[in-house]
This record gives sequence, C-alpha cells and structure tokens, in this order.
Amino acid sequence: MARKTAYDVVVIGSGPNGLAAAIVMAQAGRSVLVLEAEDTIGGGTRSTSLTLPGYLHDVCSAVHPMAVASPFFRSLPLSKHGLEWIHPRFLLAHPLKNGKAVVLDRSLEATCQALGVDGTNYRKLVTPLVNKWEAMEHDILGPIRFPRHPFAMARFGLNALQPASRLARKRFQTEAGRVFFAGLAGHSISPLEKRGTSAIGLVLAAVGHIHGWPIPKGGSQRIADALASYLRSLGGEIETGVRVASLRELPSSRSILCDLTPRGLLNIASEALPVRYQNALKKYKYGPGIFKMDWALRGPIPWAAKECTEAGTIHLGGSLEEIERSERTGWNGENPQEPFVLLTQPSLFDSTRAPEGCHVAWAYCHVPNKGTFDMTERIEAQIERFAPGFREMIQARSVSPPAVLEQHNANLVGGDISGGANNLGQLFFRPTRKAYVTPVRGIYLCSSSTPPGGGVHGMCGYHAAQRAILAGG
Repeated sequence: MARKTAYDVVVIGSGPNGLAAAIVMAQAGRSVLVLEAEDTIGGGTRSTSLTLPGYLHDVCSAVHPMAVASPFFRSLPLSKHGLEWIHPRFLLAHPLKNGKAVVLDRSLEATCQALGVDGTNYRKLVTPLVNKWEAMEHDILGPIRFPRHPFAMARFGLNALQPASRLARKRFQTEAGRVFFAGLAGHSISPLEKRGTSAIGLVLAAVGHIHGWPIPKGGSQRIADALASYLRSLGGEIETGVRVASLRELPSSRSILCDLTPRGLLNIASEALPVRYQNALKKYKYGPGIFKMDWALRGPIPWAAKECTEAGTIHLGGSLEEIERSERTGWNGENPQEPFVLLTQPSLFDSTRAPEGCHVAWAYCHVPNKGTFDMTERIEAQIERFAPGFREMIQARSVSPPAVLEQHNANLVGGDISGGANNLGQLFFRPTRKAYVTPVRGIYLCSSSTPPGGGVHGMCGYHAAQRAILAGG
C-alpha cells in the first residue's frame, strides 16, 4: 500500500515506546505512520537466529517484569494479538559460593523464608511498596510531579534514594541477603555506591511479587508483534527499512514523536532545534555498555544449585563486594575481572526456542561505553564457576560487544541499553527538565531517554503521546 502524503502523527522508531506512542495517538483517532530504520520492528524486543538453525535468541531484552507491570500495556488486548507470558517457578535465583542459591519467589512469604534470618528485614523493606504499588505505579513510572500519594512516595523515597551498597549492609545481616539485594540493584547499571541505586532493586522486587518476571512465549519479538498487530487494528501504518536522515524527509504531520536518544534527535533535527536546546542534549550522559552473549547448548546448564534450573533469571556475583567492584569498574571505563553476569535460559520453559533436548542461553555484563575488550572468557568463567561443565555444553556462541549492539539498534549508544546513565539527576530529568517536550512545536521525544527511563514498559511513549494530545497534536 502506497504511503499517504500526510498523517496526523509520524512516529520514528518501532521500539516498545515508539509503538506505545503510536497506539495512544491511534486510540485518540489520529492517523499514524511508524517508520523503522531496521528491516524488522521491535527495537529492544526482537528475536532471531543468532547461532545455529533452529535456535531462537532474543537480540536485546529477554525477561520482562516491567512489561507486565506497565499500566499502559496491561490496558491493551495484547493476548488477543498473540502475546503469551510464561512464568517460571522462581523469578530469580542467585547462586552462592556454598552451592546453594537464594531465590526471588512470586510469593513474598516464600522469599522471606528463603532469606532465612534476613527474611524479616526484606519483608520490612518491600511490603510497604507491594501494598501501595497500585496507588504509586503511575508516579514511579512517570515524570516527576507532585505525587498522588505523597506519604507513600515519601516512605518509598527514604529507602529508594539510598546507595544500594549502604542499604544492603544496613538492612541485611547475611552475605546471602546482601548479595541478593546487590544483584537486584545491579540492574541500575550504576555503581552501587551511588544514590538512587536502591530504587531499581526495590521496584524490581516489588513488581516481581505483584506481577512476576515472565518471558514471552516465542521470544521478545512477540511483544513488538502484538503491539504492532493492535496498532494496525486501529488503522495505524508501519514501514520498515526507512532510516530517517532529516525531518524534511517525513510526510506532512501535526506531530512527530521520536523514539530516539538525544544523539539520534540531534542527527535528524539539529537544523530545527534552538542552539541552547542542542547544547543541552549534547551534555546528556550515556551509561556503561553491555557485552552480550548467546549460546546454542546441547543440554541445560549444569547448575550446582538446583534452584537455578527453575528460575527465569540468574544473577552471578559471589559477594556484595564483588558486584560492587564489577559495577564500579565498568562505570569508570575499565573491564571487570569477575563480572556481575545477568543470565536467562528461556528454553527451559519455552520449547519453541531450541530443538528437542537442546537449549539456548542469553547473558550479559556491564562494560565501559563503547568498550572493545572481549569479555567472552570472563563471562564464561563466571558461569562455569557456578555451573561446572557449562563449557562442555556449548555448541555455538554469538558475541555482541557494544559496537555490534549499536549497529543493530542506533538507540543503544555505545552499548547503553538504558537510554542514558542512571545517575540521580537523569533518573528524574531525562534528557532535560522538559522531558518529552522540545522547543519546537509538534516535535516530542518518546524514548527511554525520557522518564521513567529504560525497560520494556512503553510508559515513555505513553506519556509523550499524552503531552502531544494535550497540545493539540
């Protein structure tokens, strides 16, 4: 079908936020065109064969606690458009040096029991957030504003704004409790000594108890496909293989929503943006990159701790100090000797991912932005440490350093999967204090470089589209 010459809205980028923005606009009755630079839609939610025929790997994201927690995604009929969630028995397992593992269970009580003497401390930390999540989720997953429930948010903030390393030592007595919380906070991709890193750990824990940490059956691509199918049912259009170099290339529209990082926006719109705003975007800080690996395996990973065989996500770090060192090293431009590794083996729960009897695994660690050092040996050594015999299971591997990730998705600047560094200022103001709004009428940012930041939740796109509608777009 030939493209029209005019639309109410043009969306640049088909990641979860771009598709979310497009859906909001289409629901409001706007004609919408989504343009995607790559040949397939999805941005960070794509799946393909990276190793051997018959093995399906997730190109970027794999486990999706924030997708099921997203108030916007929950409002959409995505199950009717092919999206099916799989919930492993354990959300998370963190193997310990003694051959056992501490787990995050969907049940708060079961998690407390697994933590032993630290169960009471964990309960005191997480229960207030779990109980008040429904009331607070729009404040946590949105731009900074006066909260709807200020007392609940203030209580959350007392712990959330603390450095994770401090909160772990202050609240947990055992090494198991401390390393468990450090692993959760490690998703912040920031040194755990920095203020605000506790927020990520607390939110992920609470969301797990409420909604789980599921994987999509058939790969992360199914999330993008379901969003795209629903958008098309509303009359929206999507074109792939269209790399926008300038706003002048776009058809006429009232609003342009950009699922782009600040650098991406500068590349296509600098001629339209005031110099002061351009300078602000140039100062935006990107975070560490990731070094990602995928494996085709002849069997399941032979974990020493049996809990790992029933967990959707595995955190690998031997102690609080080890995880602190790994996250600090990557932030400071060096490569960790013993990296904190985040891993999942989706084929344990989803038979569509690999041939019968075989498996796929996905893992990454945090490295310097634009880092070029090959972390293959160090990542595999960390897995082998907790799963002796892992290397013997490898049939093929795919290695994705920061440059390869950025090549496949320009929004992953230097391998940064969060759309920008999660320092305290950029947790609240991304990329500027105006968040989604640019100085040019009708042009908006809707990527993870806007609040609430990284994660497959679509809330950045949702909030940006709401702003555009309020402005008459």
